[in-house]
Amino acid sequence: MTAEDHSKEMHNNSSHQNKSSDFKIVDMLLSKNKEITVDSETMILETQKRVWGALKKGYEYSGMIDESDKFLRKNVFSKLDMVVLYVDLVGSTTMTLEMPEEKIAIIVSSFSQEMAAVIRQHHGYVLKFVGDAVIGYFVAESNALLAADNAVNCAKSMITVIQKGINPILNQYDYPDLMVKIGVDFGQNIVVRYGADQDNSHVDLMGPAMNIAAKIQNFAKPNQILVGDDVYQRIHPKLQKSFFQIVWKNNEWKYRSRLTGELYKVYEYKG
Repeated sequence: MTAEDHSKEMHNNSSHQNKSSDFKIVDMLLSKNKEITVDSETMILETQKRVWGALKKGYEYSGMIDESDKFLRKNVFSKLDMVVLYVDLVGSTTMTLEMPEEKIAIIVSSFSQEMAAVIRQHHGYVLKFVGDAVIGYFVAESNALLAADNAVNCAKSMITVIQKGINPILNQYDYPDLMVKIGVDFGQNIVVRYGADQDNSHVDLMGPAMNIAAKIQNFAKPNQILVGDDVYQRIHPKLQKSFFQIVWKNNEWKYRSRLTGELYKVYEYKG
């Protein structure tokens, strides 16, 4: 895919991007009801305020309007193209053994909420929190190229927020640095509802992209971003230059492409 083709599709779908920019985080900032910003310095500063408030003053995140739940209920049993992102906290077991339980709870909760905020800032949805992992998705029905770029930029911002926002605050309390593993994949997933109650039955996503993104994340190293080939092929050519294909050893990676049957390629972000 050429840069010209990518730019053309981006232009044709500018209205989708404009709609996405209307997303807001509710009560996630210390000063409520502010519009979100993706400016890195502001994002880092706000992160530090919230994490410091949580550790020092017991500040609790108010959370967000559950846009994901609303979206999924409107699309129950629909098959949708999307980019799925898994971000998992590294070393939480060791932290549990070395730190007071109440502090662990605050740190993991703050981490999860901050990762959720980054996903929303990049126009994605937060599917759920699973222990010390967060799963997000970026709907690609209108513009797969934009969704792929947003997901990868989201992953990059997550690393930045942790290294420059969260960790400096933790260091003030002599707590260990946080590190994460991130896996991203693209594909079609189906929205499922577990029960007949349209308003209250649990809704979730199922599909190959969900499974492979989780598998990719499991193979990532601390603070490493791995993306599947279906994501790599859709990101901007300039962004592709920051990724390098992983050469697997000892047949450790056994998953094959859903289209070609060949070993599914995975790429590492080098920056």
